[in-house]
Amino acid sequence: MKNVFNNLSKNSWQRLTTVIFLLSFCSSFGQKKEQDSTKVEKLDEVLVKSVRVKEKAPITHSNVTKKEIAKRNLGQDIPILLNFLPSVVTTSDAGAGVGYTGIRVRGVSPLSTNITINGIPYNDAESLGTFWVNLGDFASSVESLQLQRGVGTSTNGSGAFGASINVLTDAVSKEASGEISNSFGSFNTRKHTVKFSTGLMNDHFEIAGRLSNIASDGYIDRASADLKSYFLQGAYVDGNTLIKAIVFGGNEVTYQAWNGITAEQLREDRTFNPSGEYTDDDGNTQFYDNEVDNYSQDHYQLHWNQKYNNNWSTTLGLNYTYGRGYFEQFREDDDFSTYGFEELTVNGEVVNETDLIRRRWLDNDFYVINASANYRNDELDMIFGGSFSHYDGDHFGEVIWAEFASQSDIRDRYYDGNSLKNDLSVFTKANYQLNDKLSLYGDLQVRNVTYKTYGNTSDLVDFEVDKKFTFFNPKAGVTYELNNSNSFYFSYARANREPNRTDFESDNDIKPEQLNDFELGWRHKKGNFVFNANAYYMLYNQQLVLSGRLDDVGNPIRTNSGESYRLGLELEAVIPVTSKFTLQPNMTLSSNKNTETIVSIDGRFQNLGSTDISFSPEIVAANAIVFRPIKDLQMSLLSKYVGEQFMGNTENPESKLDSFFVNDFNVTYTMSFEGNEANEESKPFFKSIVFTGLVNNIFNEKYVSNGYFGSFDFEDSDSPTGISTGFFSGFYPQATTNFLAGVTLNF
Repeated sequence: MKNVFNNLSKNSWQRLTTVIFLLSFCSSFGQKKEQDSTKVEKLDEVLVKSVRVKEKAPITHSNVTKKEIAKRNLGQDIPILLNFLPSVVTTSDAGAGVGYTGIRVRGVSPLSTNITINGIPYNDAESLGTFWVNLGDFASSVESLQLQRGVGTSTNGSGAFGASINVLTDAVSKEASGEISNSFGSFNTRKHTVKFSTGLMNDHFEIAGRLSNIASDGYIDRASADLKSYFLQGAYVDGNTLIKAIVFGGNEVTYQAWNGITAEQLREDRTFNPSGEYTDDDGNTQFYDNEVDNYSQDHYQLHWNQKYNNNWSTTLGLNYTYGRGYFEQFREDDDFSTYGFEELTVNGEVVNETDLIRRRWLDNDFYVINASANYRNDELDMIFGGSFSHYDGDHFGEVIWAEFASQSDIRDRYYDGNSLKNDLSVFTKANYQLNDKLSLYGDLQVRNVTYKTYGNTSDLVDFEVDKKFTFFNPKAGVTYELNNSNSFYFSYARANREPNRTDFESDNDIKPEQLNDFELGWRHKKGNFVFNANAYYMLYNQQLVLSGRLDDVGNPIRTNSGESYRLGLELEAVIPVTSKFTLQPNMTLSSNKNTETIVSIDGRFQNLGSTDISFSPEIVAANAIVFRPIKDLQMSLLSKYVGEQFMGNTENPESKLDSFFVNDFNVTYTMSFEGNEANEESKPFFKSIVFTGLVNNIFNEKYVSNGYFGSFDFEDSDSPTGISTGFFSGFYPQATTNFLAGVTLNF
């Protein structure tokens, strides 16, 4: 744990110690006052009210609680923990769920999933992606999260084009507590976590925190991850006031595994990792030992929620995020021109290429202010507010060693660029209870985005973008409660979304995308039996779909697809077979089509007609068989089926990923200790000890959940056009049978 603090910047230390000092000092002045712990929890939930929806809202969603997360929280990233929710497909570059991971919902790219933490946008402002690797063990600090499928409600930050995930961090705890958690497993995976909470001191102040270290060698060769993270929270509660100061972040060092492997390598050596490969002077194949991504990120949040009376309340959120880091690569026989080097003459021979080690850097600052006001009475619940964010990011590259360095000096930047992005949105949303059975929902948002870049790219190409976008995103819905057991809903939502940096690099004239989302659902609940059915039709204009190709740093390249659609049916249920035996199945059946696909093959444009959208399986299904023979023991068989899918938009057979069916087994056992709370001597030292086990892929399925596919043209004298088209693909194999086991001490 000491290394976590060693990686904190001086400024981070100053902020951490200031928060602790101020909260500890102020706690001595608190007045004794009876505090309702239920009210504390509700105040916490208000922090995300503007981006979440209630149970009966006409928005398709799933809620996940802290308790549900804890059952499988053994070090894997948050996307992997959400794997068994409806319409979800997850993947891991290293194959075992630690390091770089991703999530797709309804087949939509992770770039199109909006992520917020306590209402603060988390998506990278330029790439629009979410790098969960920078949130090592963040699941241990999550109170709850809500996954909204489709456009969902208006949210802060980049628009949601397939889903939004909003995360609420740990709630204020009334009672003091501590936790030590350790887990170990396959591929030398281990997680070490320490948590604490002072509880409410003088009924007003709480300080809570977490330190974590997760490490894994990965299923893929050398795909190691070393994730150090921290979380610190100071809170003040007084009647209808909640103020929270939160600091979290950490450092990740991850050996690169984003290159994938070829189809032949997949057959012969599915754990092979080409990253870092080079040939030494004797002709032997070697692998550079520091081909890593090394990135640190610190987040500072301040939240103030105030309830004025039974009708009015307000929230204010402030955020500053500081991110910096690089990925390092060994490059063999690179051209001097790639780095702006001048030719050399060595021993009478012209030298214009060299072996070298380079670092490509990101150094960025991200500022956010959110504000909202809530008015509610017996019929109306209305929220209005806005969000503004400013991003300032530097992109630059350095050569830190070269066999022939030409005229370059240490710390020279061979490329250097800057990006500025402002995002302003205002919204108003309301739920109106028309009568006992009918409620109406409305949501209007206006979003303005400006994006400017200066300098050049890593290819030494001038990169200047100056774009402005203004989007209007209306949403409306109705919920009809037939009786206490059945309700029906219908909603319409429009979303607009700007291209990201990689989109502009590939095509400066690329267009923003638009989505019209129609959702029709039925919710049934009787006793412990639950059944939900939802039909959706997502109609796109100029949808930015994954082409299947990657750029030279592993970012997916997207292209406008004209008109396209996703039509699907989502089914989910909770079936209590007996008091000890429960089934929790879900299934999504869908058709995902580009209306018309025109491509150049062998030098000629061809109209392929209607084609499948990339990474969009027609069937995604999951099930949990949960057996609880006694109160403190739970065993679950978790199953996941994902149908075949294409990595490109042309339905080329070489781009197909086969279907897969994977099963995990999860067991948790809790030893609870009781004592006389009034008698200090009889109080147990531990409140409980929790044993957790997880066997992933118990039937040793060899499957691939992600990859890339692309084409290239080459001169061919035998072709009628003189040009032929070749294809390339890459695959990310997932781990065969592996396990994780952990023990958590609660006191």
